[in-house]
Amino acid sequence: MRPNLPTLGGPPKRNPFGPVVAVSVILGAAAGGVWWWKQRMPDVPMDGASSQSATPVDAGSLAQAPVAPPAATDPVKAAGLERASIRIEGPLETALVQAAGAEVGPALAQVVTRTLVWWVRVPGEILRGDTLDVLYQRRPNEEPLVYAVRFISGKTGQTHRAYRFQPGGETNARYYVPNGDELELRMEHSPIDSYEQITSLLRDGRGHKGVDFRAPVGTTVRAPFAGVVKRKNWNFGSNGNCIELIESGGKGRRALFLHLAELPKSVQAGMRVSAGQVLAQSGNTGHSFAPHLHYQLMLGENRVLDPFDQHKTFRASLTATQKGAFEGEVQRLDGLLGTPVAGK
Repeated sequence: MRPNLPTLGGPPKRNPFGPVVAVSVILGAAAGGVWWWKQRMPDVPMDGASSQSATPVDAGSLAQAPVAPPAATDPVKAAGLERASIRIEGPLETALVQAAGAEVGPALAQVVTRTLVWWVRVPGEILRGDTLDVLYQRRPNEEPLVYAVRFISGKTGQTHRAYRFQPGGETNARYYVPNGDELELRMEHSPIDSYEQITSLLRDGRGHKGVDFRAPVGTTVRAPFAGVVKRKNWNFGSNGNCIELIESGGKGRRALFLHLAELPKSVQAGMRVSAGQVLAQSGNTGHSFAPHLHYQLMLGENRVLDPFDQHKTFRASLTATQKGAFEGEVQRLDGLLGTPVAGK
């Protein structure tokens, strides 16, 4: 049985005048407050401008206020380039990753090595304490483009420099040393007519067995000597379209040409060719990451020969009319390279 709970009784009767009086008091107080505020601040406009400043500003003081100078522009960035300056204390790639970042450092090390190999053996003759300054440009989905390299070598005791320059009328830009000579050696009776750059050598520390010439697909490839075609298109997954040529005359050298464009049906085993005869065109077939020609010389079955020891070589030079523009570019790039990093 539930206990009896006390009742609260009915709601009290409300005075109809109470709310009216309360509202009147509140509105009156608010009106009085507005009047008081207007009396205290008569000069402040009652619009959006009042929220910005309640204090009059002297126009003369604004004119006399010091203006901060504009931030200095980095000339390297203004040129669309980046600079890496390092003192080598270990592996070259490690130093360039630390200087340029993990995104571009490994590829930058490969590109820079292509210049260093013309001065020292890589990596064995790169010594602790050597210094390197590089001007380069990042490119989406491509290796960085190097514009200038300055290398102070403990092995040679010299400061080596190379600059990327495209002479007027030339198809390709190449690297030149300060006197206007090309950095790279060229081969007499070269297997390829023209190319952008040598991207691999036997002495570059990669264990590669041939010379790689970067060249557009379709560049003419020639026989470096008279010989007989031994075979074509073997191990296609790696070599792509390829030819093996055996030298005539009893020397026994074998030339291998890999990653070619599609071979004409006229190229067959047993075909005799003369020195300089067109064999094929360069391509990007097989295990190849960019258009190039792989040129390899062998003696017998196993001995790898360095084409730069087997061919006579020379260095091309800029003409007198080209040197003026080159010297201007050297001056510009030297200014961007700045002072060499501290050496030993």
